[in-house]
Amino acid sequence: EGETPKPLLVHRIDKDTTGLLLVAKNEYAQTFLAKQFFEHSIERKYTALVWGDVGDDEGTIEGNIGRSLKDRKIMTVFPDGEHGKPAITHYTVLQRFGYISEIQCRLETGRTHQIRVHMASIGHPLLGDELYCPYKSPYKLQGQTLHARILGFNHPRTGEYMEFEAPLPYYF
Repeated sequence: EGETPKPLLVHRIDKDTTGLLLVAKNEYAQTFLAKQFFEHSIERKYTALVWGDVGDDEGTIEGNIGRSLKDRKIMTVFPDGEHGKPAITHYTVLQRFGYISEIQCRLETGRTHQIRVHMASIGHPLLGDELYCPYKSPYKLQGQTLHARILGFNHPRTGEYMEFEAPLPYYF
């Protein structure tokens, strides 16, 4: 109590990803919230636009994610589990626009580029993703169409569950 707030990052989102970011006011809160990330008890939902008509209305993608053995700048899925760390992404199709689908992703884990790599691994890379998408976007985008839309967690002092939602950017 009474200490001057010092903003501390609790987690990160990819460059060019829009939406919510969790920042703590002090070290106690940062540790409390980081523990929830570590335990995968934070609710995180992302909205994305992906190439193609995603066949199933919903699904789960499981596959270890780690740095590519060929190019250290990018991540890759290792389905055999020999490399990388376990990663689980649940997705639901929200709308279909023919050659593009709007999806919601819920993360069970939080690996670098997880949604981008997982969706590309099943043939549905994110629109505008210059690292993992082989197709050129016909739209003027600043990076991948990925938005951290919902973030839910237990408050560090009260323990109360809180959930926040950021509206989609105009270009979605």
